[in-house]
Amino acid sequence: MVCQGPSASVRNPRSVVRTSQPAQSLKRGLSTRHIRFIALGSAIGTGLFYGSAGAIQMAGPAVLLAYIVGGAVVFMVMRALGEMAVRNPIAGSFGSYATRYVGRFAGFVTGWTYTFEMFVVALADVTAFGVYMGFWFPNVERWIWILAVVFFIAAVNLLSVKVFGELEFWFSLIKVVAIIAMIAGGIAVIVFGLGNQSEGAAGISNLFSHDGFMPHGVMGVLMCFTIVMFAFGGTEVIGITAGEAKNPRKVIPEAINSVPVRILLFYVLTLGVIMSIQPWNTINGEESPFVSIFSSIGLSSAAHVLNFIVITAALSAINADIFGAGRMIHGMARQGQAPMVFTKTTANGVPWVTSLSMIVALLIGVVLNIWFEDQIFFLIAALATFATVVVWLMILLSHIGMKRELARKGLASAGFQIPFWPLGSYIAVAFMVFVIVMIGVVPDTRSALVTGAIWVAALGACYWFFVRGKRVPEIDEFDADSDGVPEHGDSVGQQADGQRS
Repeated sequence: MVCQGPSASVRNPRSVVRTSQPAQSLKRGLSTRHIRFIALGSAIGTGLFYGSAGAIQMAGPAVLLAYIVGGAVVFMVMRALGEMAVRNPIAGSFGSYATRYVGRFAGFVTGWTYTFEMFVVALADVTAFGVYMGFWFPNVERWIWILAVVFFIAAVNLLSVKVFGELEFWFSLIKVVAIIAMIAGGIAVIVFGLGNQSEGAAGISNLFSHDGFMPHGVMGVLMCFTIVMFAFGGTEVIGITAGEAKNPRKVIPEAINSVPVRILLFYVLTLGVIMSIQPWNTINGEESPFVSIFSSIGLSSAAHVLNFIVITAALSAINADIFGAGRMIHGMARQGQAPMVFTKTTANGVPWVTSLSMIVALLIGVVLNIWFEDQIFFLIAALATFATVVVWLMILLSHIGMKRELARKGLASAGFQIPFWPLGSYIAVAFMVFVIVMIGVVPDTRSALVTGAIWVAALGACYWFFVRGKRVPEIDEFDADSDGVPEHGDSVGQQADGQRS
């Protein structure tokens, strides 16, 4: 395998791919149906069901503006990632792109920060899962549920990528149907007064009553971005799936172009309906705001229905977190930025060492939930926001580097190009820097920025002692006019890096 020694592998990289053991390669087992529903469900998770109440309390109804602005920037990030993924669809994804177009240290930071992001987001999701199960089984310790879900997801991720895709399809289908049902039910409450609403209890006027549309001013809207951006975390998994998609040049653009619709439907419209039914100042976080829709239409088991939905959302998110982290570390190992043991895969193409490592790390969540049961979720959410924004910032910088290199070499961009280039990209970069600053400004999230700074410093030390100066392979770049699918489903580590050390 690449990075394991012989100089011949550097001199003739493509022969390495042809003669590599099948068990060392990922398999392209994700169909168009899988990718579309992974894209649909990637942004519907704990951040929406469990964290939206906090954002509403910070900004009031004006939180809708934050979701629109944040969603627009996330769309730019996804289009930048999509243009790179269509050109070179590999499992290492944006970690490899950062190495290629920004520098080896940038790729090292991006890959490990994304892995860190997936770890803390999965930690938030398993924590939320324990809370949800506690609703039905209040006498069972939370850590028992967390332990159970960790082992369940481990078993799923060790089977095959097709099993992962199929499970995500059904999880996402449940979430999407539930969101649409909630929106339809909420609109019925507003328009027809279902549920015997008292005067003024439901209606668009609730968005402008109770101290107005922006009760806490512009600062309230700015502060809520620390929660809003956490809710969008996970959308970048679309780029990770490119390495195992059967037809990445076709399905990745389709999936990414659905991002604006998802944001408008799942966030803006849904929260708009909720705050029209229930005044924003009565949403205190003790009960999910989504319960209000079911309760308003007279569904006595509203809380139980919602609990089933959010459990599904949590399982889906944990599944995707472990998938994303495993594929990222696998790609980094192929580039010499992680231990070579992480390149090992099963006969089904599953990077089992990386998946098991993620599972072991998640067991930390069991301990943390025993020690810090009441405070763990919101600290984790803040840490995840920091990691997410750093990864998105690196995606944008990698894309800018790619565009500059293509222009310098006189090469054409791939057919799927980012809109509003270059102004849109630089505005998105500035926005990411702004969110990082806001994490430090908001008192409740300031510790996350400090922890994030320590994390980056630790990565710098690890890079200096273990990675700097090593000869590592470079990702192979496909011609924009090719089919974009590497031979045998693998392209990491096919050329020597020598120039970006």
